[in-house]
Amino acid sequence: MLDDLHALVEFAQAGSIAGAADRLFRTPSAITRQLQRLEAELGAELLDRSTKPPHLNSLGSRVLERARDMLQRTEALKSLTSSHAEPHGLLRIGLAHPLAERTLIDPILALTEKYPKVRVRLVSELTGELFSRLLAGELDVAAVLLPEGKTAPPPLLTNIIARDRMEIVQGAAGNVGADWESLGRAPWVLNPPGCPLRARLLDRMERDGFTPMIAAEIHNMHLQLAFVQSGYGIGLLPARFIARNHSIDAVKVLRPPSFELHPSVAIVRVGQLGALGKAVELLEHGFRQLLEAANTKKPVTRSRRGVPANRRKSQSRR
Repeated sequence: MLDDLHALVEFAQAGSIAGAADRLFRTPSAITRQLQRLEAELGAELLDRSTKPPHLNSLGSRVLERARDMLQRTEALKSLTSSHAEPHGLLRIGLAHPLAERTLIDPILALTEKYPKVRVRLVSELTGELFSRLLAGELDVAAVLLPEGKTAPPPLLTNIIARDRMEIVQGAAGNVGADWESLGRAPWVLNPPGCPLRARLLDRMERDGFTPMIAAEIHNMHLQLAFVQSGYGIGLLPARFIARNHSIDAVKVLRPPSFELHPSVAIVRVGQLGALGKAVELLEHGFRQLLEAANTKKPVTRSRRGVPANRRKSQSRR
């Protein structure tokens, strides 16, 4: 029917069957058959054939308005699914809590500046909840942290863009030792249950027979860092986050034996995104550059005797 509606629109534009045939590179008889077929499908006459050449009657004019609207919507649908079209429409992005920091606003702003027809909607959730929302069609793409060597469950598609590093930290005035027994007696400030990083930490401690005391369960990394710096508890935070917040001197890094967390940063989606695919590629590029820049900075170093590395260096000069 869409092809027949197109013939009707061209007939109205040209003012004659012969004109429509020229515009569509068809014969006049082919255009006549299309208009007759459309009338048969709709069960009504759309042309007044009492005059030469025929013209649209009153009902035909109303059908013409709907036909134009339908054809425009069809073209919009084709544009939405085409990977060659300019990105436009709503892009729903999920961020895992450990990635939801203020520096990620730069890649998102770059996306909206390059593709002004794209509207972004952000949501921050646990990784498992983001997977569920992707599968339910509630999100288009999500940036998550995954255990090293792991991917999102099928049918989700995973693109690893960087590696992260987690550090166990305490306040600068803290005196907790970097051994599991000391860490097992200390209060902890962690993500709520459902976080795979928390699960890895607790599993490691429980294997040595220690059950940590949870003093706070908070998703917000800035608040976690504030609690750690105040001496309220021990935390597990990304090294990039500590460095970017100029907190190396405000915390001490504790590295107990046989424990390293290097999760993968991944962009996860369900399938092809059509015109929005280019926008997601730009987002991936921005996230990758941001994380690579963080990883090239001098790493947070292990504290010795309760004194941060930078402070030890200044003391050694005296």
